[in-house]
Amino acid sequence: MSKNILIILGGGRPNGNTHRLVQAFKRGAEDSGHSVTVFSLMAKEVKGCLGCNFCRWGRPCIQKDDFPELAEKIKDADLIVFASPLYFWTLSARIKAVIERLYSLAEKDSDPPLGRYEKYPAKDCALLMTAADNLFWTFEQAVSYYRFAIVNYIGFHDKGMLLAGGCGSSSGKPEIEKTGHLDSAYNFGKTVYLEV
Repeated sequence: MSKNILIILGGGRPNGNTHRLVQAFKRGAEDSGHSVTVFSLMAKEVKGCLGCNFCRWGRPCIQKDDFPELAEKIKDADLIVFASPLYFWTLSARIKAVIERLYSLAEKDSDPPLGRYEKYPAKDCALLMTAADNLFWTFEQAVSYYRFAIVNYIGFHDKGMLLAGGCGSSSGKPEIEKTGHLDSAYNFGKTVYLEV
């Protein structure tokens, strides 16, 4: 069954490692018949949450940026893929701004699950990341944040992660082609909704 997949690209250089990883995942998903949209936070602006609570509940955010466009794409998506280079051992500030602004999509819930204060739309999610390093702890903080904020708190259903370390110096040319990560990303996209 065809799914609507939204990839939120949260940084990196044009045609850099993260961009290439996203394109490989996208090709795999499209080859399996899914519809894929890439929303680049390098081309669109999403500011961080102000904590003003104006959006609670049903009112639009007071900030003037591109989040309303992204929010509509999120509502229409079956799967939201967060794609980010590793910045200071975690997700990029651009991705974190989007996660903060998901607050505006929450609805009142008289019986919130797992100690949450509200309920969020039911969505699948995945994580794509690149990094220069490939140590056993390289992605530990980023994965912890993804699992805590997006999976455990917001309640999106995790469809998997691709943590692409060893992609070359952050000050040099992209070297992801020298790894097997692009093949892995293609296969991840192709099989993310494979029926077992």
